[in-house]
Amino acid sequence: MIGGGQLGRMFALDAKRMGYDVITLDPHEHSPCGQIADDQIVAAYEDLSAIEELGRRSDVITYEFENIAIESVRHLEALSYRVLPGSSVLHVTQNRLREKEFVRDAALATTPFAAVQSLDDLARAAARIGFPAVLKTVRGGYDGKGQWEAASIDQAREAFAQSGGSELIFEAKVSLACELSVIATRNARDELVAYPVAENRHDRGILTMTIAPARVRTETANQATEMAAVIGRRLGIVGTYCVEFFLSTAGELLVNEIAPRPHNSGHYTIDVTPCSQYEQQVRAICDLPLSPPRLLANAVMMNVLGDGTGDRLTGIAELLRDPSIVLHVYGKRHAVARRKMGHFTMLVDGPVDAAAIARAEAAHALLSWSPC
Repeated sequence: MIGGGQLGRMFALDAKRMGYDVITLDPHEHSPCGQIADDQIVAAYEDLSAIEELGRRSDVITYEFENIAIESVRHLEALSYRVLPGSSVLHVTQNRLREKEFVRDAALATTPFAAVQSLDDLARAAARIGFPAVLKTVRGGYDGKGQWEAASIDQAREAFAQSGGSELIFEAKVSLACELSVIATRNARDELVAYPVAENRHDRGILTMTIAPARVRTETANQATEMAAVIGRRLGIVGTYCVEFFLSTAGELLVNEIAPRPHNSGHYTIDVTPCSQYEQQVRAICDLPLSPPRLLANAVMMNVLGDGTGDRLTGIAELLRDPSIVLHVYGKRHAVARRKMGHFTMLVDGPVDAAAIARAEAAHALLSWSPC
């Protein structure tokens, strides 16, 4: 596993349960995945000697997030080590502009967009696409980082200045009904399974809540699932992946982003399905049959973020008095502001309605951070 964060941790838990040994490479000691894995190589993702060691000690290599050094993955592939998904997938998904162009070339809808490398590009994009708009760094941003909203050309120029000259993508800001995601898994035999479409809520770019299944029309859910399948097959992904969508107030379904690995909005699958998104990843990369997803209960998943006031999570006993709640804490030592420290899933019998959402929000309010 390249990467030692919480996604790697949850992957490792399922892989270990299935009898596999896991080794992770991450630059930080005592990483969330490293706490679970059989061993951790502490090294930078660009360290080719360490990457080679990971290859020598592994039968198959995967990664838990896409912002790793693609050169390292290509180096492993050149040495005939098996990396899934491959570097061709990273080449597209690491770059927002290439990603949007890929979606457009697949004849799937996305927001109007333009590349921005200069102030002249910015002026042309603003004239063609208009405002309001969102400017994003082409590489590296996540959880709302590297993104700026702009309601005017002056705000767009300020965003360009704040980016420090990074290549940007200029996108039309869409009037949203909601944001959706599809978690799917594809194997090397082109078999593909997809979980029910999920509905997501964000705060300044960070996922705060996932509702599964999404409260949308069946036709919309079917369309999202079909679009996700097209993307997985055209990219040639082997493994679990996520496609995020905007559903506009006009009812148009637009591809927003592609994540070539398990995703935050699929955490709920650990607790309400017989085979989680992480087990599907294990199955896909280890040539095991995929499991048709089915929900044993509906779910509301809520992220637990740090707030910078302390590293001790309090309120856990109060939270767990509700027997429908399952808590996951990631083992990170410092709860810096807006860092993902854990999540909980609330199991819901029947449809997820306003009362269930309010109950999950009230449960979340029981948690707080304090100094150790």
